[in-house]
Amino acid sequence: MIEATARRALQECLDDRIEFDVALARHTSLRIGGPADAIATPADRAELQELLALCENHALPTTVLGGGFNVLVREGGIRGVVLRLKKLRRIERTAPDLISVESGASHATITRYCVEQALTGLEFGTGIPGTLGGWLAMNAGIGVREMKDVVFEIDVLDRMGKQMLTIAKDQLDFRYRTLRGLQPGSIILAARLQVEDSERAKVQAEIDRLLAHRQASQPIDIPSCGSVFRNPPGHFAGQLIEAAGLKGTREGAAEISTVHANFIVNRGGATAADVTRLIERARAKVAEETGIQLETEVKLLGSPLHSQDGEH
Repeated sequence: MIEATARRALQECLDDRIEFDVALARHTSLRIGGPADAIATPADRAELQELLALCENHALPTTVLGGGFNVLVREGGIRGVVLRLKKLRRIERTAPDLISVESGASHATITRYCVEQALTGLEFGTGIPGTLGGWLAMNAGIGVREMKDVVFEIDVLDRMGKQMLTIAKDQLDFRYRTLRGLQPGSIILAARLQVEDSERAKVQAEIDRLLAHRQASQPIDIPSCGSVFRNPPGHFAGQLIEAAGLKGTREGAAEISTVHANFIVNRGGATAADVTRLIERARAKVAEETGIQLETEVKLLGSPLHSQDGEH
């Protein structure tokens, strides 16, 4: 709960771009999540900096939530201020082989820009849900191409909103589905991404091909959080879970997808506890049958309700 003085200061700063006591289920792709004390959507970088300074002054924790994908928010919700940077979505060409993209830009916005400008190099992001900030934090990608292969540099802001830094690619520590080395609490503002000139028709054709493949192989018509587990070296998590006979397994209204076993879907009314039970069942069964320990790709946020299954 945010005290009255801090609430007034936040409202004066953001006006209608801040909401209080908001159900995060409205803002996550799984449609699961308890309340946030506040959700703020700053209009630009200057307002974001002012907001971060206020949060620092009032000792309010901050959590960045991009498109709400690759996260599981527990029913206890998130304390402090949840930041959504969806208004920071500008894209512009800054050099013959570079475009500058703000972190709130969605995959659809980025791929549409590339088609319009006849630029190739970023088609692999087609259909990967979320925003650029999330893509960078997760080193998103498919097959042999990931964000690390196209990033030239990124802009970050420190957690207090006081210092903006530009970090070159060779100073970034991209790993499989993660980006390490940033200072705790750093917020990704934008990135310069490498592109090449092409033809609109060729770029569109590759986007269409990748999107058709995603539509055929993943459960995109029902709420999910994207891939739940990282692929272990030499294996695919979905294949391991399917081989363990777990496709279609349910806990409450949460289900291991019958389309792709590395997705957990919300059949309607699922809770975070339902999803975490399925995660543990899949992890235990795969370990029992193969000796492989699956690691989660989805990020667990917020606190549980103490009444849920004895969680504390």
